[in-house]
Amino acid sequence: MNTAPHILLVEDDPKLRSTVSDYLHMNGFTVTACPDGQSALDSFNSHGDDISLLLLDGMLPDIDGFEVLRKIREDSDIPVIILSARESERDQLAGFRLGADNYITKPFLLSVLKEHINALLSRAGRTSAKETELVKGALKLNTDERKVYLDNKLITTTPREYDVLLLFMQMRKKLNEHSHYIVSVYGVGYKFEVAHEE
Repeated sequence: MNTAPHILLVEDDPKLRSTVSDYLHMNGFTVTACPDGQSALDSFNSHGDDISLLLLDGMLPDIDGFEVLRKIREDSDIPVIILSARESERDQLAGFRLGADNYITKPFLLSVLKEHINALLSRAGRTSAKETELVKGALKLNTDERKVYLDNKLITTTPREYDVLLLFMQMRKKLNEHSHYIVSVYGVGYKFEVAHEE
């Protein structure tokens, strides 16, 4: 069984993408490499539960890296490191405000990048590819212990209630632009709601 941390690398420069991917492979990581924002979102929506950390180029040819981050942060608290040639304070602050955990400017040393990755994975408790927590708003599910937290307070659920919550939270990721069909109800959980269309 492969328990290596799984890195989603999003970089449009083919040489840098190959170099970083090869280096991480040599250091025990599993890597999925994407050349643009759309393929990154497709990969994340398909395999997000198996991804441990996202390395995200801030400047991409189709969907801007900051927009990719914004979309991913709608459903996930996965650790994210932005790799960007944009060095301005404004760009770095924008990245952090959108939910980046780290911001590394290009060029960078591969050995330093690896240490940033290890530090984030260690802090997030993601030493394997399996994501053990699902978070949406005030609601958090620990999938290893089958526990539910609301505003960081443990709440009691029956096995069926837990399974329904888990299903809704996983399903919401896969609905993409139709994820609004599953509506958060503060203090309660989720409901399925489709507005009447004329």
